[in-house]
Amino acid sequence: MFNKVCIIGLGLIGSSLARNIKAQNLAEHLVCVDLNPKVCEKGKELGIVDQATTSFSVGVDDADLIILCSPVGSMSVVASAIADCVKEGAIITDVGSVKGSVVRDLQEHLPEYVEIVPGHPIAGTEHSGPEAGFAELFRDRWVILTPLPETDLRAVDKVSALWSACGARIEIMDHKRHDLVLGITSHLPHLIAYSIVDTANDLQEDMKSEVIKFSASGFRGFTRIAASDPVMWRDVFLNNQEAVLEILGRFTEDLSALQKAIRKGDGDYLYNVFTRTREIRRKIVELGPEGLPSPDRAGKD
Repeated sequence: MFNKVCIIGLGLIGSSLARNIKAQNLAEHLVCVDLNPKVCEKGKELGIVDQATTSFSVGVDDADLIILCSPVGSMSVVASAIADCVKEGAIITDVGSVKGSVVRDLQEHLPEYVEIVPGHPIAGTEHSGPEAGFAELFRDRWVILTPLPETDLRAVDKVSALWSACGARIEIMDHKRHDLVLGITSHLPHLIAYSIVDTANDLQEDMKSEVIKFSASGFRGFTRIAASDPVMWRDVFLNNQEAVLEILGRFTEDLSALQKAIRKGDGDYLYNVFTRTREIRRKIVELGPEGLPSPDRAGKD
């Protein structure tokens, strides 16, 4: 599919992509760039890349496809570092869960003769590092691409084909809409999870131990989300401020309404809210984690 592919950042997503590219022979030569020499060594040790280097210029030299798998907060630095080394016609894509800031940073630093196809795989775990990756991570998961108006459609097709080869399903979306949608489906839940677990952490020691000991499934779910990479999520919130703050404002209003209903003993209000949210849950379960309908899933989760 490509002569040379360069993956910058060999964490969970980068290493999972590398495993797919190697296993399916999607590139003649696969190189990773990571500023941590130990990560480079581990990539070679695992056999998931042909070459590993800490040098941006070595990594992107003559690469047909460059996949940025570094935190969204580093995109400006990375784009600036590779700007003078990318060849004409190279395709630049990424895996960040914020798209507006990525579009801004890539457009600001990269030359006009490259093709920019921002992307976001809706997949992941709370684990990180090259050892955490696995080829099946993207199977039947959505990958949202947010190409620019001027992006060559052939570049979009090539990036789509790569993700399809990894088992993913492709959706094309405007980057502003992406950030708003992900603000409520991903970013806000993570923010709430971090807040709730941190609130538990502030309890007196004797009560904290009981909270941990008697954690119900709901709280356990929050702790799983709150165990996600702190660097990545710090950058997500700092780079998606507008969408997150808009969604957070709506959530705060709804939370205040629930607080008022509890204080007033308004059971009807609470019942109606819980009924509506139960219906949303039913629809999500029917679609399954990959977002596709299946009658076999209804009522199983």
